[in-house]
Amino acid sequence: MFRRASKQFRRVASLAALIAVSIFIAAFAARAQETGGALGGGAGIFRPKNPETKRSANPSKPVARPTRPTRPNPAEAEEKFEDALADGNDARDARKFAAAEASYRAALSLKPRDARALYGLGNVFADQQRWDDAEGAYRKAVEIAPNNTEALIALSFVLVQPSTGAANAKRFTDAEYFARRAVQLQSNNALAFDRLGVAMIARGTFTKETEAGFRRAVELDPNFVVAQVHLAIVLRRMNRGDEAEPLYRSAIDRAKDAPTLVLIAEAMQSEQRWNDSEPVLRRALQLHTRYPGVLFLVGRLLAVNKKYAEVEPVLKSAPEVNPKSFPARNILGRVYLGLERYDDAFNTYERAVELASDADRKQLAGSFGFGGVGDGYMHAGRARDALRAYQRASQLDPGNLELQNKIAAARAKLSS
Repeated sequence: MFRRASKQFRRVASLAALIAVSIFIAAFAARAQETGGALGGGAGIFRPKNPETKRSANPSKPVARPTRPTRPNPAEAEEKFEDALADGNDARDARKFAAAEASYRAALSLKPRDARALYGLGNVFADQQRWDDAEGAYRKAVEIAPNNTEALIALSFVLVQPSTGAANAKRFTDAEYFARRAVQLQSNNALAFDRLGVAMIARGTFTKETEAGFRRAVELDPNFVVAQVHLAIVLRRMNRGDEAEPLYRSAIDRAKDAPTLVLIAEAMQSEQRWNDSEPVLRRALQLHTRYPGVLFLVGRLLAVNKKYAEVEPVLKSAPEVNPKSFPARNILGRVYLGLERYDDAFNTYERAVELASDADRKQLAGSFGFGGVGDGYMHAGRARDALRAYQRASQLDPGNLELQNKIAAARAKLSS
């Protein structure tokens, strides 16, 4: 995968630096879903626990069901609720998300004021990266059970994930608030301290307090590698790289799963330590060849290192694994643009539009989006296709006067 780039792609070397920079900026601005966004969302690293139920998972004998529809008495309703909750847990663990959602909804219909059913629903939505749905379910669970620490932690986790059209400043503030409540309720909960630190990172707060939160998480659970990585990230941002480096090395040695290694590699790439991230990603690929975060970061590494011949297959596989990945499709479109494969770029951007937030959609109208595709078509003497690309760009950014001028120029070219 990391072999030398093919000579046929050297013709785009002059575009390499510009494309690489734009890829870097876009990837972090988009808060990539499959990696959890800029240093801390943590999708794939944190999996909320299942809601507790009085029925053990996979009972030894089936629970008796009524032979005809009847109105259950309170005891029967409670039993049915616990059964539905346990069924939801079993289905979620088996990654049968539709069945899990149906079971949790059935439980909710039996006891609308029991936060466990709402919390379970939120878990299923979070597993599928349906962040808005997860947020809604968790918020309702917290309203019903304001001292449910697990729901508070899960809500804080979701609030630092990407959300289309969201007011991020308010979401990040809420994420910190709910994590603080969890810490106050359980001062020995390492995960609560870690999520508090992550929320502070999301707000751009790199202070002694942020550091202290992660240090407390590591003290409470010395095997909490993710918190150790987060601590290293904060120390780096506080210009204490000599303290961060041993933490990184230790985390790499102790990491046992692809998501944790992705977090480490993402942190390194954010610091433009591209070559350092390569062996970390190699190991992650050995553990999980189709983990979306690995594919995304490998693709970005190859693009920055100008290995365009190798970028396409990697980035094409990322959306196949995670169809909701906007950043992977966006970067793949930029690679096609750099390779002057304008039809492929146009089609890839079209698929990216469906997944884009409002800010991302406007970005797709620019020079590294449909506008750039139109420019490429014009240079290739394909004015009709250029007009189509410019018009698509204008739909995404209607107030862009430059696009209007380009549309007029393409029309003039066609009529000449």
